[in-house]
Amino acid sequence: MNVKQETLFEKALNLLKELIATPSFSSEEDKTADTIEAWLQSFGVTTQRQDNNVYAFNKHYEESKPTLLLNSHHDTVRPNTAYTKDPFHAHVEDGKLFGLGSNDAGGCLVSLLATFVHFYERLDLNHNIIMAATAEEESAGEKSLRGLLPILPKIDVAVVGEPTLMDLAIAEKGLIVFDAKVSGTPSHAAHPNDNNSIYNTISVLDWFQKFRFEKVSEVLGEVKMTVTQLNAGKQHNVVPAHVDMVVDVRVNDCYSNTEVSELLQQEAPCEMTPRSLRLNSSAIDANHHLVKSGLQLGRKTYGSPTLSDQAALSCQSVKLGPGDSTRSHSADEFIYVHEIEEGIDLYIKILEGFLH
Repeated sequence: MNVKQETLFEKALNLLKELIATPSFSSEEDKTADTIEAWLQSFGVTTQRQDNNVYAFNKHYEESKPTLLLNSHHDTVRPNTAYTKDPFHAHVEDGKLFGLGSNDAGGCLVSLLATFVHFYERLDLNHNIIMAATAEEESAGEKSLRGLLPILPKIDVAVVGEPTLMDLAIAEKGLIVFDAKVSGTPSHAAHPNDNNSIYNTISVLDWFQKFRFEKVSEVLGEVKMTVTQLNAGKQHNVVPAHVDMVVDVRVNDCYSNTEVSELLQQEAPCEMTPRSLRLNSSAIDANHHLVKSGLQLGRKTYGSPTLSDQAALSCQSVKLGPGDSTRSHSADEFIYVHEIEEGIDLYIKILEGFLH
């Protein structure tokens, strides 16, 4: 089936409207998975499914060829209380398609699905293509892309669909969340205490504010460390034994998460316990043929501070998609209709340059 690009765009746009109208919070994506499967099958694509992950191989898949993964997610966060529009009412106003998940990452997902359909029956490709519409990205769940990868063939390179204004994020910061503890001596508030855990926190916070990691990435800049939560005390007249803190650390591509964790556990003036070390930074060689194909079309490259399913991949990968990251998780989320049309066009052109 040779589908015209204009038709693909129209069908992709209608799919996105249907996805917006279907609640798909992380781990509750079964209905959108059904919709995506049916959409692909309407083009004659053979689909497979693991939990709420829908995936498909190009029609003329050959084991001897390297494999390109196209991936984006169909789960959403829950709508915030600042919405003034119905988050599940997909409608267009002034060229903007409004609705929860329209920008993050529905526009990317339907554009990649359309791109996959475009290449599905092609015989002249130098890579196989796997399309994976995955679940639980927002919650970094076990039934996300991370859970699907073990049953897929080896992936050599990947395009992860997230809103980047169709510029190429050639590196992405990793994430470690630490539970930190500042200790002191518990006591009655009426008595002297020169080891008050709350007062001890002042110098600890100062240390976090001033500490700098030595290695700075050309693409991602410094490792960014931010104290985001503080919790202490239950009674007005009791000095607590400790102050609990949460520290958010965005790791550049100069460090592994393990290296950062070990360094902070040695240097920080408080107890530091990482919740997980699995969300490492990711990158692609700036001279990779896929990147060059995008540059030849006038696209820019940059380093992304935000996390995506790239963190689950061990291969080289680029984050790329229509929409603007600053709109993600915002009230009255939207994507411009023209961004989806341009996204499909640019995805196809970039892959045309890469797959030959």
